[in-house]
Amino acid sequence: MSETLIGQIERILFEDEGFFIAVLKSGEKISGTYYESDVKNLKGSAITLRGVWQEHKKYGKTFKFDSLKVNQNQLFFFLNKIVKGFTKKLSAELIEKFGEEGLVHILDNDIERLLEFNGIKEKRLKKIQSSWKKFRSMRELGEFLSPYDVTPSLLTTIATAMKDVEEPSKKIQANPYILTSVNSIGFKRADELALKMGIEKENEKRISSAMDYVLLNYCEQQGNSCIAKEILFSGLDELLGFTDKNHLYEAALIERVAQQSIVIMKNNRVSPARLYDAEKFLYESFTARAKRDNGVFVKDLESFLKESELKLGAQQREAVEIINNGASILFLVGYAGTGKSTTSKTILRLLNTRYEEKEIITCALSGIASQRIADTTGFESATIQSLLVKHEERDTFPYSVVLIDEASMINSSLFARLMAKVDKKAVVIIVGDDAQLPPIGAGNVLSDALSRELAPIVKLTKIYRQSEDQAITLIANEIRKGVVPEYRKKYEDFEFMDVSIPNYYALKQTMTQSELSEVREQNSQAIVAQIVHKVLDSIEKARYRLKNKEIKEYLNYFQVITPMKGGILGSHNLNSVLQEYFNPNPKKSVKKGAVEFRLMDKVVHTKNENMTSWSGDGFKMGEDAAQRRIFNGMSGLLFKIDEEEEQVFVFYPNEDVVVVYEYEELKSHLMLSYALTIHKVQGMEYDIVVIPMSFTHFIMHNTKLIYTAITRAKHKCILIGEGGAFESACRKFEATRRDTVLLEL
Repeated sequence: MSETLIGQIERILFEDEGFFIAVLKSGEKISGTYYESDVKNLKGSAITLRGVWQEHKKYGKTFKFDSLKVNQNQLFFFLNKIVKGFTKKLSAELIEKFGEEGLVHILDNDIERLLEFNGIKEKRLKKIQSSWKKFRSMRELGEFLSPYDVTPSLLTTIATAMKDVEEPSKKIQANPYILTSVNSIGFKRADELALKMGIEKENEKRISSAMDYVLLNYCEQQGNSCIAKEILFSGLDELLGFTDKNHLYEAALIERVAQQSIVIMKNNRVSPARLYDAEKFLYESFTARAKRDNGVFVKDLESFLKESELKLGAQQREAVEIINNGASILFLVGYAGTGKSTTSKTILRLLNTRYEEKEIITCALSGIASQRIADTTGFESATIQSLLVKHEERDTFPYSVVLIDEASMINSSLFARLMAKVDKKAVVIIVGDDAQLPPIGAGNVLSDALSRELAPIVKLTKIYRQSEDQAITLIANEIRKGVVPEYRKKYEDFEFMDVSIPNYYALKQTMTQSELSEVREQNSQAIVAQIVHKVLDSIEKARYRLKNKEIKEYLNYFQVITPMKGGILGSHNLNSVLQEYFNPNPKKSVKKGAVEFRLMDKVVHTKNENMTSWSGDGFKMGEDAAQRRIFNGMSGLLFKIDEEEEQVFVFYPNEDVVVVYEYEELKSHLMLSYALTIHKVQGMEYDIVVIPMSFTHFIMHNTKLIYTAITRAKHKCILIGEGGAFESACRKFEATRRDTVLLEL
């Protein structure tokens, strides 16, 4: 039988995602889940609980409640403790003036009236409104979802995402699978809830939503742009726990094709329509441009090249000749150190004999790559995204020459958006290195275009070295070929520090699994200790850059790069270790889960999303903010924490943009970036790069990954760890064959 308990919370003993255990002033212990706000807001509050007494193995006799009501004026408690922007004084004044019901009506329907009150200005009003909406959504959804064992953190996620939706409960009731569109709620979590709510296993909404999930996972997550129908159907069987339900899948597929969201191709392949359209467009665009002849640029190429101070090898010269003879498109592919920049610069100078400088643009995915191409060629450069935004209003870019650098990183969707904006008569030079990792997202445009020879291609393979002591490009290219390089020799720019387990293979025979993993753990800790030594060697120079406000130079000076996120040598652990050295005594900080964000931390943005932001100067001048697309992988400095507004500001120097984050966005949108995974650093470049090498990362090791990591280093690359792990990685070719529409076409 359920009982009632009344008391006042004195202290909270334990709290995790809304579940908490606390002690009342009377000494009784209580436990249960509270979702309407942070549990800390209950401290000191008088409450009425309904529930039952139970024996807790750690805390003894405990009252386990299933409902909790705050005894003071409910509205006063919520305004004062939960809805951001209210003080006790203001809450009391408002309730006195409008009464409870009146105030709720104003907050719901006529919030502008609060501007009549002293101390409430536009900015504060916005905060109150957003917070009130979320709170209302939370209460309504909490009551609706609590019978289905929804965790408070999931509830918060849903309520935040649906705070502007009218009657969210009714919408979820009608189709629980609309929750899959909420960030961080996948099909599995929505499905679990739907089944608890009584949805039939063969419900067509369930089948449809599962089909979208399997497609998205196979395409966006794994990089493909199409999927064999039998793979799709077996993925659905596995996800839904079905056998012999192909007739249901066929029906859902026909429905999707009719809605034009999926395309069925020949060979029984299925593709999400937007990826199919993107790659079909690229196929047509590349092949059409390959047929266009631009005529000859300079009659006497020999003397043009003599006048230019750039010396070209035979392969580089071939690329210039192809453009000079009138090609409209060229794929210029080269490995590290083969002179792609010199060749690009010569080609652009050649094109400059017909087109004015302002008609020539170079671009790349990352800010740093775009800056690099501007520095090496001397022509204007921009990130692909900023170009698209800048010329949003126009049908095509106002350029006659477009050079696209780091093309291996660009996925199909973005490549198609970019090419759709390039004038049909423009000359397009696509520069890249197909030994690097394929792009994040669906498609593998550069690699596909090369293997299908959709347009003229020049491959640069001859390596040009500054001196005998510089080995980064040489070592990287050996790895690319699957050859173990001479990595233990002394070089100016490359160092291998051996931290191995002595007699490892002998130990493997004699030790138990748990003894062995303890030895492995000790070795990983020894690798971390050596990484810290390298940090200590570089920290003065890094701090000097920060002190002089050389933010870009500071961020790109020293970088630890690792294959994985988890484990002792993963980016999560290394970030918390390195933060203590780079930023030990911050003036301010914000803790979110296990991560602490400190003032002047190095951070990286982790989502592609429109965010409230300013240009660097715009922020200084106090201009109005605008919405800009901020990209996964952008690297910045957390330079301001506003504790009162609960906001954090980050400056991204490569893109010259300042972005503001609400505290609750920190966990989902930002990560520390003292250590980053190799996938995150594609297109970046750092003065000093340190890479741990261990058999614990064996599953991730392959030639493409190690090649990409090593070629991020400009002046010095330091590998620390097990020689055996490095050697096996050098021999392991990664067969990243992606299923793509381009290959099918």
